[in-house]
Amino acid sequence: MRGLSRRLVAVAAAAASVVAAAPSPAQAHTSSKKVAYFTQWGIYGRDFQLADVQTSGAAARLTHINYAFGPVTADGVCASADPWADWQTPFSAENSVDGVADVAGQPISGNLNQFAELKRKNPKLRVLISLGGWSGSAYFSDAALTDASRKKLVSSCIDLWIKGNLPGLTPGVAAGIIDGIDLDWEWPGSSGNAGNIIRPEDKQNFTLLAAEFRAQLDRLGRSARKHYELTAFVPAAPAKIEAGFEVNKVFKYLDFATVQGYDFHGTWEAVTNQQSALRVPAGAPDNPDFSVENTINAWIAGGAPKKKLVLGVPYYGQGWTGVSGGGDGLFQPATGPAPSVFGGGTEDYKTLKNLPAQGYTVHRDLRNGHAWLFDGTTFWTYDDPAVLLQKSLYIRAKGLGGAMMWSLDGDDSRASLTKAITAAL
Repeated sequence: MRGLSRRLVAVAAAAASVVAAAPSPAQAHTSSKKVAYFTQWGIYGRDFQLADVQTSGAAARLTHINYAFGPVTADGVCASADPWADWQTPFSAENSVDGVADVAGQPISGNLNQFAELKRKNPKLRVLISLGGWSGSAYFSDAALTDASRKKLVSSCIDLWIKGNLPGLTPGVAAGIIDGIDLDWEWPGSSGNAGNIIRPEDKQNFTLLAAEFRAQLDRLGRSARKHYELTAFVPAAPAKIEAGFEVNKVFKYLDFATVQGYDFHGTWEAVTNQQSALRVPAGAPDNPDFSVENTINAWIAGGAPKKKLVLGVPYYGQGWTGVSGGGDGLFQPATGPAPSVFGGGTEDYKTLKNLPAQGYTVHRDLRNGHAWLFDGTTFWTYDDPAVLLQKSLYIRAKGLGGAMMWSLDGDDSRASLTKAITAAL
């Protein structure tokens, strides 16, 4: 027992210097997937650009970037949620990956052009379009319902995002930018955002939809002499896994799946708790409870190949205020969400990392792999480099496929979280 404690303390100590000691991209291991989400809307209020992904050093350490999100419409086709962000907005020299300002009349602008520039600087980087997301999954069930509707959806997605036929621009102008499709249907067969259409047959239809994507992507890939990847974002809750996924069938069509490893608890509950612990902490009020280990074991038990499971980790925290009960703040009643920059009781790591200098104490459960901040009134559960180093070591020990990060705009300007993950992977 004492030996285990010493090893876990050593993990935390090692993480303190992991950013400075992170290997260069040329030295880093290449077998594990390092997947990160870049949000379409982050270029606005968050002022987070793909140029920041390049200058921070994150891009050179990633294998994949998922561009979030492309909705599925009521007509059962793929579309852009924001054409201005995707291919219209011009970027200044300061905000461009290549340091050159966009000019009027160029064939394509927006984030897609910035992805093209990012890939020129990082030739091994793969960019996938993520379809759906929390607010864009309402019509997935309709689109996946029949063979004809599945073919219609898949062909429209490939035409828009893979072949790059963008409305109002030269046909094929964005060809070669997007390397595959990430299915973010939240959730087949069970509730997600209010208003989502849900059917019991979503479970079988998700497999059929993945098969149709795989068939059409492979058909295009044969002519293009390229492998187009197909991935999916999948849930943590065993009930949602059971309701929506034929686990022993669907992985035949997927290159890999990114597994939700966060939002286990949050400010929709009245008691402080962990949102992303590696294992269920001692004294947890819920039984059974969520944890990374429980989630991964549920997928493996269902038949998922370990190497196709990529663990999702958060670059943000969940926070409560009005915490009473004393102690270190964990598992205590609270009055509501903590104040935060963008509201809703969530906050980026780049902001939370500064709280210890503002009177917060960092608490760690090294055995169970989670950390939190508490100042006597306000509580934040979050992942820092020490936690992510521990999770990365778990990924390697378990034989999983890698790590996924939601989302890049939550990291600091040095890409400290990304470097902590890639140092171990």
